[in-house]
Amino acid sequence: MPETTTEVRADIEQTRSRMSSAIAELERKADLAEQIRSHPWASVGVAFGAGFALSASSADVRAARVTSDATKQTGSKLGTALDGVVATLIASVTAALNDKIDGAVNEVVTSIRGSAAPKPGTRPIITSQAPADQPLRAD
Repeated sequence: MPETTTEVRADIEQTRSRMSSAIAELERKADLAEQIRSHPWASVGVAFGAGFALSASSADVRAARVTSDATKQTGSKLGTALDGVVATLIASVTAALNDKIDGAVNEVVTSIRGSAAPKPGTRPIITSQAPADQPLRAD
């Protein structure tokens, strides 16, 4: 039965329309967030059942065992490398904090004494007596 091009095009358009509506319906049904909003109690029941099934399967125990074995194999190599990195980081942070504290103490001593800053690389000598020409203030 011969069809004209107009009939074929109309048939193609109908098929496209049906497929578009079918795809839209599938997308709506596959939207998990929408399904949970529509059926919250059923979602809670499914989650509970899935949790119960997983706990009964002891898959978590097997996963923990595999993870533990893998960690033991790589832990010693990685541990020594990380120990070195952490030690270097702590030493750097400590040195930076010491420099900041020394600088702040030097600024305070200089502002109190009114003298020039000490030479770089030397630590100031802090005495318990104030210079004779400057009175000691408590404010």
